[in-house]
Amino acid sequence: MNVFRAILLLLAALLAVFWQAASPWPARWLQARVDLLPALMVYAALATGWPTMALLALVGGLGFDALSANPPGVSTLALLVVGAGIHARRELILRDQPFAQFVLGCLAGALTPLLAVVLLLSMGRAPLLGWVSLWQWLVLTLASGLSAPVTFLVFDWCERALVGRHVSETSFRPDREIRRGRY
Repeated sequence: MNVFRAILLLLAALLAVFWQAASPWPARWLQARVDLLPALMVYAALATGWPTMALLALVGGLGFDALSANPPGVSTLALLVVGAGIHARRELILRDQPFAQFVLGCLAGALTPLLAVVLLLSMGRAPLLGWVSLWQWLVLTLASGLSAPVTFLVFDWCERALVGRHVSETSFRPDREIRRGRY
């Protein structure tokens, strides 16, 4: 497990939750919130292991639930289910392709609020649903899809810039001469 990647992901999740709560301009312009946690979960599911992915779902979900009207744990469970679904098939996914990242971001952005609504309804809560919810769901889906490739670019850049690459040295030199034959 890469500790630097895990710390960077958790800090990004906390900053994303804080930005969603403190910055009113995207919600005012679009009449919908922009959630970056599904895109972070897509990156965590494809680039890290189970502990980091579960920790991201816990920290990001509880942080989001603390600043919204959701009961604690609803967003955590929704993010974890989406992340587990992507993580289970990560060998089959083209991780380095921006189109695949966009599609997975859209999928995560669409499924996370749907799972949260299903969990709220199963708990006996009555979320505010209407025709405006379809617009908000569409904006959230597209915002997550567009932010997923950006997330991959930013985290890959951070790793290249801040983490040194391990150079493996062998005893074989490619420029040495091998003499064949007798003596």
